[in-house]
Amino acid sequence: MNVKVLALMGGLLFSGIVMASPVNVNSASVEEIAAALKGVGPAKAMAISSYCKEQKCSKPEDLLNVKGIGQGTLEKIKDDLRFK
Repeated sequence: MNVKVLALMGGLLFSGIVMASPVNVNSASVEEIAAALKGVGPAKAMAISSYCKEQKCSKPEDLLNVKGIGQGTLEKIKDDLRFK
């Protein structure tokens, strides 16, 4: 597993409550995505980041193409997603 992902996971475990905040998934780092989206951990954040760098995302539904992101997860995070 990537050292950055392990560091992020450790930081999230000891950081207490993680507050959701808007994040541009096309330009944010894996760490920023994981920190900004409630219920999205390092693995999903990495998948989102990789997908949106390969296929520029323009709407929340684009993330349904990311492994591990289903309709339920999308409903929880869609208000905090930005694409510009």
